[in-house]
Amino acid sequence: MPQPPLEKPYPHEGRLFDLVLPKDFVVTNLSLTELLNNRKSRRIFKNTPLSLNELSFLLWSTQGIKEVIRNGYASLRTVPSAGARHAFETYLYIRNVEGLEEGVYRYLPIEHKLLLSYTQPDLSQKIIEGSYGQHMAGESAVTFIWSVIPYRMEWRYAECSYKLLLLDAGHVCQNLYLACENINCGTCAIGAYSQKLMDSFIKADGKDEFVIYMAPVGKY
Repeated sequence: MPQPPLEKPYPHEGRLFDLVLPKDFVVTNLSLTELLNNRKSRRIFKNTPLSLNELSFLLWSTQGIKEVIRNGYASLRTVPSAGARHAFETYLYIRNVEGLEEGVYRYLPIEHKLLLSYTQPDLSQKIIEGSYGQHMAGESAVTFIWSVIPYRMEWRYAECSYKLLLLDAGHVCQNLYLACENINCGTCAIGAYSQKLMDSFIKADGKDEFVIYMAPVGKY
């Protein structure tokens, strides 16, 4: 079977936004002991915007690519993944980030850029509805929405993939928790949501790609 691409293809005429490069991040750099001790689920956020630097740091911390190896066979990232398959795509509902309009975006880890998927006026209410009334999903500065493309993992691990995908999702979200604490932000993982509504929210087909995890982020 053909090898799946490391990143979901995107229309090159789409609107792309540059992110801050890892070498230019400005963060607190708390010790690992402090980050682990401070880590908790936070559900109430201030109406304070995130900076582009902070959002860039969170995206790199959760899916950033350090190296592409073996002529595109795999990517080494800031999180572990079985066989370095990294079967996730990162979508964002951005409500309050400096310099970015409200909308649904996708992170392009190879390019380290944001791609605007679409905008419309009722996104906050739609994501609250999609998460069964959990207001934190629509009242955060940004909500991370991870989708999974199963074939990316199945190509190597076949029927064992379902277990590996679920384990990998946990790795990604734990990195988000720790990275958030390092920039005085909070997050809370969301596993309860309408599959149909959230797949529709990111315009996934629900079969070859579907939502697997969510997490709102904001200042607390």
